[in-house]
Amino acid sequence: MHIGTPLTPSATKVMLLGAGELGKEVIIALQRLGVEVIAVDRYDNAPGHQVAHRAHAIDMTNGNVLSRLIDSELPHLVVPEIEAIATETLLELEQSGVCRVIPTARAANLTMNREGIRRLAAETLKLPTSPYAFADGFDALKAAIDGGIGYPCVIKPVMSSSGKGQSKVDGPDELKAAWDYADAGGRVAKGRVIVEGFVDFDYEITQLTVRAMGEDGRVHTHFCEPIGHVQVKGDYVESWQPQAMSPAALEKARAIAKAVTDDLGGLGLFGVECFVKGDTVWFSEVSPRPHDTGMVTMITQRQSEFELHARAILGLPVDTSLRNPGASAVIYGGMEAAGIRYEGVAEALAIPGTDLRLFGKPVAFERRRMGVALAEGRDTDEARAKAKQVAARVRPVR
Repeated sequence: MHIGTPLTPSATKVMLLGAGELGKEVIIALQRLGVEVIAVDRYDNAPGHQVAHRAHAIDMTNGNVLSRLIDSELPHLVVPEIEAIATETLLELEQSGVCRVIPTARAANLTMNREGIRRLAAETLKLPTSPYAFADGFDALKAAIDGGIGYPCVIKPVMSSSGKGQSKVDGPDELKAAWDYADAGGRVAKGRVIVEGFVDFDYEITQLTVRAMGEDGRVHTHFCEPIGHVQVKGDYVESWQPQAMSPAALEKARAIAKAVTDDLGGLGLFGVECFVKGDTVWFSEVSPRPHDTGMVTMITQRQSEFELHARAILGLPVDTSLRNPGASAVIYGGMEAAGIRYEGVAEALAIPGTDLRLFGKPVAFERRRMGVALAEGRDTDEARAKAKQVAARVRPVR
């Protein structure tokens, strides 16, 4: 792909569908390479809107609205950054040659909900996963658990983002609350959930996997060092890189990641999540885009996950090498308010070997992710402690 000049007839145009904090970093990476970027989200003044050449706020689950926007902008590449998109429309537009979807329209369609990707991984690719079932209502959910899934189990909407609607259930008395939480947390396809048997794992990882063009004109698979992370109700609160793993476990995780991403195809970065216990590895989920736990790569790698994604989708060489150990910690809104301010930023950045990203989201919620603290260290333990210090010093205020 030739790269032209933004805002001229030669421009290379990329449209991001989803312009949150991850999309914002992708946009910045693309603009550094001379790409014209159109940011699309469901609300005005999203983080990516603030740095793109043009911005639109639409209902991306409405296929007609989405199709009209793509027809009017005519981007060379359409890059889904969230799940709540009319992916059937993307399939039609790609098949008709209107645009190219990253990594592919099929991949976007399969991974937009947990059902498509779980059936692909477990039933088609025969990868190891936790026991699972899908349920369309509370009674069906209860029957699936009683019929073999058992307790404890994890209940998730088939379609949500950043862990919304996800909870661990230890017994029948917690089931109704978990169902209600999952139903409220799903962006679309409400009323359908996946219930997974609980896996007794030591830790979970994100294996960032990049499909990029090589000098030989063929697609090659590259792996970043594994990322460890802690989740609360399915939402990541801290991550670190590299996660220590046995050679056997790392080999299995990368084999799983390659099998899934080879099947999905296309170019770009994928976040493959796995559970690990000793040398045993189970596939959990995959996102065909930068991953929230991968924000740590902004301080650990030569090229962050966002730079890797931007380069890969443009057909450019990538470098997944680690620069130093590091960690990230989430900064929450802590309140429900619009246009909040942040105190303690100078004190936070006074800690050596640290950095910070404040996302610029126009409205804060109690548990909304509003920023991320980043830290490097001699090892991940030191980096994690420093990242938590930075996050604690940043105080959202009205």
